[in-house]
Amino acid sequence: MWQIFRKLCALPLDRLNRIYNILTMSRRLPPLNALRSFEAAARHLSFTRAAAELNVTQAAVSHQIKSLEAHLGLTVFRRLNRALMLTDAGQSLFPVVSEALDIMATAVERLHSDDRSGELTVTTMDSFAATWLVPRVGRFRRAHPEIDLRIAPSDHATDFVRENVDLAIRYGQGAWPGLSVERLMTEELFPVCAPGLLQSGPPLQTPADLRNHTLLHDDMRVDWRMWLMAAGETTIDADRGPTYQHSNLVIQAAEQGDGVALARSVLAQGALASGRLVKPFDFSLPANFAYYVVCPEANLNRPKVKAFRQWLFGEVGDDPM
Repeated sequence: MWQIFRKLCALPLDRLNRIYNILTMSRRLPPLNALRSFEAAARHLSFTRAAAELNVTQAAVSHQIKSLEAHLGLTVFRRLNRALMLTDAGQSLFPVVSEALDIMATAVERLHSDDRSGELTVTTMDSFAATWLVPRVGRFRRAHPEIDLRIAPSDHATDFVRENVDLAIRYGQGAWPGLSVERLMTEELFPVCAPGLLQSGPPLQTPADLRNHTLLHDDMRVDWRMWLMAAGETTIDADRGPTYQHSNLVIQAAEQGDGVALARSVLAQGALASGRLVKPFDFSLPANFAYYVVCPEANLNRPKVKAFRQWLFGEVGDDPM
């Protein structure tokens, strides 16, 4: 229910009014705009001051009051020459409507306050979370101690309607209709291995030398074949060697000296920077996919989401690793 309320509060006012009208038809409640106009006019005892407060014309307020009176079948204001007075019906209605609007305003304000702090759920692939995002989370926490970042690793495409997720970092070609999609990072593919493998293993000076080494794969096994073809090497069996479901596990196996992995530049940054892995060749192949920041359009204006998104793109721009 709370998730539904959050989504409703992110909608434009005209859509909220339409939803309100649909929901209240069975209860025979007046339109929300009519009640807001009545409450403001009753509080000021002036259509002119009510119009100024609501940022509409005096005629618009008058129209809303007439609509309310037609709906109720009662007169709520007595219009005098130089004054406006509530009728008995108006006096009975005013405190109830005023309290109801206050309750709604308080609830919305509390929701907005909660959206500036508290939990923020971000989903992404296990490999990206383990090798790129988690090592940087401390910097986000220091910059935004009021936000409790919750990282939910997942390899499936997030259903923002059904799942309690604020923002996703996805890997693909950027085709997710109906959502805000911003490219975060591109990447390249290249072989990596442990430094010890170069020192004690068979020679690894040219791509042809890979025939004497174990090839380590993630689920996208075709990438090794593509890299070898692009490097001009067609005599090596690109399908041999063990497979790991997640790319971070391939990186870990390479660090242990188990073979040569075809690394993804984004995921291998930390291991290369620390010297746990090295690149035996200079040749890199641009990847077909990239990393994207994905969320519903309405989420972009939420303070917590905005803070994380700005931090995320800042990390990429600064390239601290």
